[in-house]
Amino acid sequence: MDVKGAVKKAVEYVSDVFQSENLENVGLEEVFLNDVDNVWEITVGFSRPWDYPKQGIVTGLQPQNPRRQYKVVSVDADSGEIKSIKIRALSNE
Repeated sequence: MDVKGAVKKAVEYVSDVFQSENLENVGLEEVFLNDVDNVWEITVGFSRPWDYPKQGIVTGLQPQNPRRQYKVVSVDADSGEIKSIKIRALSNE
């Protein structure tokens, strides 16, 4: 499976699996071909309704960006089968 097909499959899969959480701003963040395991490791980012900062008097005057969540989807490079979804922890968290 080529990178474009793997990315498309990963983004669609995350959107489907987390459908009940009303994801917004779903998009590709990173792609890595793991030659050892023969899988594409695709990081998909998104926001959920509760990831937006609370609105207050002061914050209401400024645009507020939601916190992003990241998932790493492993896609078999040969078959295109989804192998796993894992939380992508950021180094600054």
